[in-house]
Amino acid sequence: MKGILYSRVREFIRQPFTFLIFTAMAVIFALLVGGSGPAGTIVVPVYGDKDIQEEMKSEIQNQEYFTFEWVSKEELETRINDGDADVGILLYEDDFDLIVGVESTHLGMIRQTIQQEYVEKEQEMKIQEAAIQAGLNEDEVLESYLASKEDSLIEIEKTSFQGEQDWLYDGNIHRIAGFSLFFAIYTIAYNVLHILVEKRNGMWDRMILSPLKKTEMYISNLIYSFFEGYIQICLTFAIFYYGFNIDFNGRFLEVLLLLIPYVLAIVALSILITAIVKNSEQFNAVISIVAVSLAMIGGAFWPLEIVENKFLLFLADLNPLKYGLEIVQGLSVYNYPLAEMVQPVSVLLFMTVLFTGIGIHLMERRHI
Repeated sequence: MKGILYSRVREFIRQPFTFLIFTAMAVIFALLVGGSGPAGTIVVPVYGDKDIQEEMKSEIQNQEYFTFEWVSKEELETRINDGDADVGILLYEDDFDLIVGVESTHLGMIRQTIQQEYVEKEQEMKIQEAAIQAGLNEDEVLESYLASKEDSLIEIEKTSFQGEQDWLYDGNIHRIAGFSLFFAIYTIAYNVLHILVEKRNGMWDRMILSPLKKTEMYISNLIYSFFEGYIQICLTFAIFYYGFNIDFNGRFLEVLLLLIPYVLAIVALSILITAIVKNSEQFNAVISIVAVSLAMIGGAFWPLEIVENKFLLFLADLNPLKYGLEIVQGLSVYNYPLAEMVQPVSVLLFMTVLFTGIGIHLMERRHI
């Protein structure tokens, strides 16, 4: 087994081009499509007159996911028309307007954030009016109300993938993860293809005649395929982490660690494909179709939250790439605890066992 691993490493050193090309493509596509800016809040241009600014500035400036930038009305309209901003906000005394340039995925959260500020403002006015009518000091009553809000005994915490109407989207994280996981499919699959090539040219049979066990031959090839694919993903993420200050919400190492089941699932899927096709020409055709389909259906190119077709969502549930993206986004965007990652990790491990079992069984039955 060590001999096979050693020969595969020597072969990689002589011909590292496949690995380097797919790694470079993952980085280039993520940069070209997603931009190289650091992951951060979404900048939303806001216009309001001087009184509105004084009243609302402190209320909306401390937002976790949005940065509301005060601009003139002309600049706001220019940004929308030029496509520099998806959404702009016009604030009035008792109402607001959203100027939508592009149907953004975070439009609902922006509306909800601003709406919440107006609702709280209206509540405070009602409390002050009620205090005046009751002959109480309106400022003291309002301070008591604000203090009671901060000391509320009820704390609501959202920690699940399900049950949330709004969802968060970080374009940098999504595209880095999407293209990294997508191009890793090719690297892993073309390494597993070596098993088919060796069987076709008789090398596999000659190795069987040696003291080497068939199980060791499978394991050594699959271990090497796993490590090359996993190193490619780690390298791609590291380039953005160290080179472009994408900090993955401070959970860089956790993201890489929990992507191991995804790489295992892709290795297993490659075994299954290798067992079904008859030669490397068929493999090239099938892996191209399968990889692109996995990326499109699994949400590598666009977020699944904007997909409404139930059949496509059902197919996404059978797709390992979807669960790989869930792990990255769950940790980097939603900041979920590790316990929330049990579901996608478990599904990927189940796929690994299922695909590997079927794939090796087919390989042995067909005597490729």
